[in-house]
Amino acid sequence: MRFYSLALVALLATACNNGGSEPAEPQKSLSDSLLQQVLDGHDVAMPKMMKLQRLQKDAQAQIDSLKKTQGNTQRIALLDSTIKNLSYADVAMHEWMEGFRYDSLKDNEPARIDYLKIQLASVNEMKKIVLSSIAKADSVLAK
Repeated sequence: MRFYSLALVALLATACNNGGSEPAEPQKSLSDSLLQQVLDGHDVAMPKMMKLQRLQKDAQAQIDSLKKTQGNTQRIALLDSTIKNLSYADVAMHEWMEGFRYDSLKDNEPARIDYLKIQLASVNEMKKIVLSSIAKADSVLAK
């Protein structure tokens, strides 16, 4: 009987200690989760900025080449539009980054949550602009 009591105590101690090997993770607050989503959105778009700039240069080089040979004006217009879309995406990224305040409203959780919800929508829009402009430029330049 004593053996069973000791086994039961050991089993309960192990169960209450979460296995004894890993501490329980602290609960993330809603603002922490929103902040992580905002940062994840930025982290998708930011690495694409070098490619965006390279695509702008490639499109401009094609325009310059076509102008020298009195080339296809429709193609020049398409490339010019592509450069404008890429430039808009570049501006969208920089404006979002300049406007985002990482530690904004840390002492006011409800206001911080509202702020981060707005920033999440903004970063998702910026990410969409960056990714779509790159995809369109890849398509135009591949032709």
